[in-house]
Amino acid sequence: MYNLFVDEQRRFARRRMQTVEEGFLPGDGLEGFAGTDNPEQDQQRLDQLRQLDAALAQLSDEHRIIVLLHDTEGYKLEEIHELIGIPVGTVKSRLHRARARLREILAPSGTFS
Repeated sequence: MYNLFVDEQRRFARRRMQTVEEGFLPGDGLEGFAGTDNPEQDQQRLDQLRQLDAALAQLSDEHRIIVLLHDTEGYKLEEIHELIGIPVGTVKSRLHRARARLREILAPSGTFS
């Protein structure tokens, strides 16, 4: 991950910067370069991601692996069964219990509704 960041920074440094008069910019000038996202919403999203990360850290390794493989990586239950080597029924029950535990952890803070 660190190497990807460093490579991107090096690529950015090699790009040519062009100066342009504001009158020659298309559309509404410099205001068109402003981000379309609301900074407050961005901060809330970042806070929610941090809370989710902390909640995932509270799960057991068995439950965390199942949730990450299924919900973030998109693996199907059968594929998880083959990767980990546990029965499909166990995969289903661990996924259910892990999601329930995440709900317990995240509900009081309002992250999960």
